[in-house]
Amino acid sequence: MNPTRRNFLRNISLGAGALATGLEARSEQVYRPAAPAAFNMCGYAAPKLDTVRIGIVGLGQRGSDAVERLSYIDGVEITALCDKYADRVDKAQATLVKMGRPKARSYSGNDGYKALCESNDIDLVYTPTPWYMHTPIALYAMKNGKHAATEVPAAVTMDECWQLVEMSEKTKKHCMMLENCCYDFFELLTLNMSRNGMFGELIHAEGAYIHDLTKDWMFNKNAYADMWRLKENAKRNGNLYPTHGLGPVAQCLNINRGDRMDYLVSVSSNDFTMNAMAKELAAKDDFFKEYVDKPFRGNMNTTTIKTINGKTIMLQHDVSSPRPYSRIHVLSGTKGAASKWPSPERIAFGHTWIKPEELKDLYEKYSPPIVKHIGEIAKEVGGHGGMDFIMDWRLIDCLRNGLPLDQDVYDAASWTAAGLLSEKSVAKRSRSMDIPDFTSGNWKTNKPVSLTLEGGGTTGVRKAPQQ
Repeated sequence: MNPTRRNFLRNISLGAGALATGLEARSEQVYRPAAPAAFNMCGYAAPKLDTVRIGIVGLGQRGSDAVERLSYIDGVEITALCDKYADRVDKAQATLVKMGRPKARSYSGNDGYKALCESNDIDLVYTPTPWYMHTPIALYAMKNGKHAATEVPAAVTMDECWQLVEMSEKTKKHCMMLENCCYDFFELLTLNMSRNGMFGELIHAEGAYIHDLTKDWMFNKNAYADMWRLKENAKRNGNLYPTHGLGPVAQCLNINRGDRMDYLVSVSSNDFTMNAMAKELAAKDDFFKEYVDKPFRGNMNTTTIKTINGKTIMLQHDVSSPRPYSRIHVLSGTKGAASKWPSPERIAFGHTWIKPEELKDLYEKYSPPIVKHIGEIAKEVGGHGGMDFIMDWRLIDCLRNGLPLDQDVYDAASWTAAGLLSEKSVAKRSRSMDIPDFTSGNWKTNKPVSLTLEGGGTTGVRKAPQQ
């Protein structure tokens, strides 16, 4: 850990006298930079790339889908493919051929990503791998002169969050977390409405990831490679996957761009399902015996965040209870509110939700330019209803036109850190945890995410070849 940037300090906000009397400080721990940022990556526009040459590392479900989506975008060359398992690389090569693209160079094995990052024909390393590989790959990509786009969450430790920030600043290479939910249609609508003052001043926001992954995914031997996600859930307790809910509302609240997250408190229920499922499966299959009596995280985690400007955010995480899918997207302001999950999407400017036809009018008026430009094509290409494709297209268009990215390394670090600090809070009986300022004070002057296509919007989309 760099002592000039990531000092680990005991928070003594109550003063030495309070500590001497045995009273608890407000927060257990805090990371505070002792020096200015090496370079402010917020708003940074890297040199234009006429063609974005991409290496994709991790070719499971998310990665294989990305190969196909990115193949639709003009100005893209997929020059390298990598996965621990060689057969997955072969399947991705077949996808490139199906999409009328040339085959890419193949890499496999545990360290295959290193050779990929070291090659001289890649501009962007795109990483949908297990969580614990996100930071090592992104760091190695930036160290070797490549931009990094990493799946969520960006890191699995607080120190990794700082490593990403410092490497991005040092190399002036983008490190974007691929938070696709920021590009869903209602989320983009409410972001633009927030910018236009339709909700007044935002007071409170909510987000979540509630998705039962137990039987079909985490306990499925043919789903996550090496059962990695089950193992994560068997050793950690907190909000393990915070960014789908947090990312969109953080942008609405201008987090890291006029406000920042100050501290959080978090509480988890007990586990009422995962250990029981492990025991049930182990009775029939010895494979699952190692997961019996593991300290699985609680079913529901609820985390509350306070911002420097006095706003609040409520996040929830539950991937092991049998209930309908929900990401929760709630905004509450001085003039109005918005809510999504459960459906239908709703907006109110008083005590009642507006009528469907009025919501349709708001979509027509306030959907940002990116939706009007690429939204219908995105729905055709797909990827969680089109938001994955909007995210990919926007990333490529920004790189090709030398525009700042919508999500920078400070977003990747802070949104991820909210989940990591929730674990620390849970472990300390919901004690509050300070959230570090990864921007080193630049949040005060950083500009909000641009919702225009000014200087961009030039990247075309290909049609899929007829089969």
